[in-house]
Amino acid sequence: MTGESRLMSDTGEEWQVARRRKGAARKSKPLQVSSNSTCCEDQLDIAKTVKRIRETVSDLRCEEFWPQWKKQLLVALGSVELSKSPVDRDPEAPTEDGQLFQNLDCVCYGLGSFSSCVSARFQLAMLLLLLDAGQIPLKDCFIYDPAFSSGEREVLMQLGLTVLTDNEEGKRLATKPTLFYLMHCGKALYNNLLWKNWSTQSLPLMIIIGNSFNGILERTIEREFKRDYIYITQAVSVCEDRLLPCPSRLIDVFSDTAVITFPTSSLNRLPQSTWVEPPEPQYQHCPDLEIIQRETQERDRGGTIN
Repeated sequence: MTGESRLMSDTGEEWQVARRRKGAARKSKPLQVSSNSTCCEDQLDIAKTVKRIRETVSDLRCEEFWPQWKKQLLVALGSVELSKSPVDRDPEAPTEDGQLFQNLDCVCYGLGSFSSCVSARFQLAMLLLLLDAGQIPLKDCFIYDPAFSSGEREVLMQLGLTVLTDNEEGKRLATKPTLFYLMHCGKALYNNLLWKNWSTQSLPLMIIIGNSFNGILERTIEREFKRDYIYITQAVSVCEDRLLPCPSRLIDVFSDTAVITFPTSSLNRLPQSTWVEPPEPQYQHCPDLEIIQRETQERDRGGTIN
């Protein structure tokens, strides 16, 4: 069975990749719980879902664009290793074919319901490929989306990933080299992540695979962008944003995806005042925020916030 023949919906119907009009902006994938999530989790066959994901991994490994993704990841991982101080770097670390990239973490937000959405399943399969290419242990990949059903969380644990239970809103500090996998996520998630790591020590430890920051900038009204997403606004000028190839038939799965890194030399070009007490994003002027905030999630559940 070929990769293309497996581009099917979970109901058995052929899945067609939607073609966007030229110049049309793609909406980020909203982080919200599907109305039929309870129904889906009751019916989810864990073993069958795990098998389907592994088959998708095998399909993607045979795709012509995969070697380029792998190459760009390894280049980015190498640059992060070089950005570490001599004290943190192992002088006897082996070369690229060995365990060059040591003590790496991975964090994945906003994947979506991969048991019912073909795009999300392919994005999960790509994540597994990237972990293998970067020699990142599965247990060191931390994954969260409020859309996950209990069945999907079980699938992820069966695959060996670590499922987070708290909604961090993207506010996770990188204390060592970390790959952040944020496919088609909302601007606020990227902005929160940048804010939490807004220093010349933390940003160089980050590799982001997700929406191109240049693409986000092109699709957003400049005034609103600078007002609401100040950290992305500043990062655009100092990050390296390398677009990854995407075949036309998978345009809604991998289009506009980039590898984003933060070279220390570029960060040092910003005024020192840039890094002093960065204010936490509030999004008071964003009625259509593209993430579920922890307060909203707790309120909807009728719980309390610790």
